[in-house]
Amino acid sequence: MQNTAMLIQLGYAPNEALVKQLEDIKKSTVEYEKIQKHIMDLNDHLKINNAYVALSNSKNYFKIKIDSPTPALAEEAHEKVKHFSEKFKINIEKLPNKETYYILGYNR
Repeated sequence: MQNTAMLIQLGYAPNEALVKQLEDIKKSTVEYEKIQKHIMDLNDHLKINNAYVALSNSKNYFKIKIDSPTPALAEEAHEKVKHFSEKFKINIEKLPNKETYYILGYNR
């Protein structure tokens, strides 16, 4: 998938800075090519929980942000993230005291 198409699918208006940021994230994410489609699928599945995949501004990784309005929706989103990680063997890192994860890449 092209960078601009991926940015649009994630809800961004592509520009030069975002394309560079996405390139940096792709380089930092272990075996990005193997998991790219799964990241986009996860984003689609999380939308009903008010959660989403985004570009992190603090690290060169995708982040998963859970902004669910109810504890039940938030728990469901966390379960989806856990399932995503286990099913596709993807390393994720949960930030302490936040409803945010980083997608670190494929777990060989």
